Amino acid sequence: MLIKRKSIEQAESSRRPTRKPKFAPVTLSEQDGIRYLHFGTEWVQGAMRIRKPDWPELEYAQQMMAWMLFIDAPQAIAQLGLGAGTLSKFCYRQFPQARITAVELNESVVGICASMFKLPPNDERMDVLVMDAMDFVTDRAHHGAFDVLQCDLYDATARGPVLDTPEFYQACNDCLAEGGIMTVNLFGDHPSFAKNLKAMKLAFADVICLPEVHDGNVVALCFRDRPQLDKEALAARAAQIVASTKLPAKSWVKGIFSTD
Repeated sequence: MLIKRKSIEQAESSRRPTRKPKFAPVTLSEQDGIRYLHFGTEWVQGAMRIRKPDWPELEYAQQMMAWMLFIDAPQAIAQLGLGAGTLSKFCYRQFPQARITAVELNESVVGICASMFKLPPNDERMDVLVMDAMDFVTDRAHHGAFDVLQCDLYDATARGPVLDTPEFYQACNDCLAEGGIMTVNLFGDHPSFAKNLKAMKLAFADVICLPEVHDGNVVALCFRDRPQLDKEALAARAAQIVASTKLPAKSWVKGIFSTD
């Protein structure tokens, strides 16, 4: 997300219908063994290394897993905004004890993830819902239900998260169980960043931003309850994550303490 790469499909026709389509076209590109998802523009909405379909290829996607420093055995994980299915696939494979719920408004994105990005079908552990993320988080049936929320809600313009109000982030907080964490993909070099950060700080006990990567991605960790930041304990946990997953968890610890 928020890096540019030209799509192999032609741009949307300049001949517009009388009504604008609800969604931008879902398009693809490939380069150097990596398949990219677009919404009809050069902005990347997700990526998959074809030979490693369950690996989070982009660095910001890896950072979205930084909640692993604090939660080692999640039982329920929700993904808001499916993208290329990267985080849902990784969590599905990495945490066999957890139920994964993905929420995506555009049904075409769900279809392309299944056909081109190796998203597993719904089963007793994976549930992909076609619905609005705001409706999902405001549903009282989901309150207190998740250990982890992962939020990556961008449209074709990639100008900032499409849901960014204090009410949205408070509803996200409401969905977290005790000790729960939400990670959010933000665009650091954009006016939307300050707006989102302010809204998140109103809703959560603590918010920590990791250092910027790519062309402006900043991942925020939002804590339902204020965390204990023990550098030695987090470093030890990071070493375990590196050994078991190869994710660059040591850099997350460095990033957390560099923001103090």
